[in-house]
Amino acid sequence: MDGVMLPAVGRIVTPDGVVNGTLVVDEDRFEGVIEREGEPTGWVLPGFVDVHCHGGGGYSLANGNPDSARSAAAFHASRGTTTLVASFVSATHEFLLESTRALQPLVKDGTLAGVHYEGPYISAAKCGAHVVEVLRDPAIGELTELIENGEGAVKMVTIAPELDGALAAIEFLDQRGVVPSIGHTNASYEQTAAGIDAGAQAATHLFNAMRAFNHREPGPIPALLDDERIFSEIVADPVHLHPGTMRFAFDTSLPAWTLLVSDAMDAAGLADGRYMLGRHEVDVVDGTATVAGTDIIAGSTITLLDAVRNAVRLAGQTVEAASQMASATPAELLGLGDVGAIEAGKYADLVVLDDDLNLVSVMRRGVWVNI
Repeated sequence: MDGVMLPAVGRIVTPDGVVNGTLVVDEDRFEGVIEREGEPTGWVLPGFVDVHCHGGGGYSLANGNPDSARSAAAFHASRGTTTLVASFVSATHEFLLESTRALQPLVKDGTLAGVHYEGPYISAAKCGAHVVEVLRDPAIGELTELIENGEGAVKMVTIAPELDGALAAIEFLDQRGVVPSIGHTNASYEQTAAGIDAGAQAATHLFNAMRAFNHREPGPIPALLDDERIFSEIVADPVHLHPGTMRFAFDTSLPAWTLLVSDAMDAAGLADGRYMLGRHEVDVVDGTATVAGTDIIAGSTITLLDAVRNAVRLAGQTVEAASQMASATPAELLGLGDVGAIEAGKYADLVVLDDDLNLVSVMRRGVWVNI
């Protein structure tokens, strides 16, 4: 191996297990892992992959502004998220077309991994912080135009399977290589199962903004958790989920089918105050974001680094399991073959943490990031 060797000996989380050693990086790729003797210091994890994020550091990913999106991506990279998908909230077709076209160059140059439409094809009864006036049933014509306009940028679309035309739309997205994700839904168990059979591959922030579980009317949650065709997003903060619910989800779905997401909005990493999410004013009080004047949760203020810590500290997961849910599993969901794991040939994206999971350093594409 003739690449650059990282000096420290740490617990390196690889697809084959934890290795006490160091890494060799050749330009922007991992060349290999070398076992070393000595007491390891801290953890070396693969860079985090966030497939559901609206912004951070005071910058939006949801407004379609390329400069804002670059700044949001830089903020999240400084917290360990080296691969980021921009999530739009529900909007008009024209806005989504224009915003996707604006961010497509950032996908092409690797700043972003793609875009995700979290609506407008969602249930008005479970719309959360989305604007009701723009919600609508999915239409193949709209989706075709969005996908073709994105030139490969469109990676995921959230759909409520009970809507008219939803099953056909899910099947269409699956055939086009775009992940259909069930979310913001008031579907029954049977309607959810039909969506999965049509080709749905994921659950958008499982438990949140979907019909609650009832032992006689189970709704979408058990259908999504029980099916190995579904990858379940979890917003691992105590605002969105009780720690016991997190633990239940992780232990039931298992790390190979569970992905941590931030669902972060602009205020992630900043102080309390008033911010924007789409067309809504959002108040952040004690780190909790709600639509101004209501108790409706409007995204989160965490990063994936926070989610990893919460999975370990609040929900009893191992560091290795939390790492898989923050990197390998989301990369697998989106078919991103160059990221998500520390192994030869993949991008040299890594996060170094100390023994208490405090951030030490971040590398993205072989370059150290300012943190």
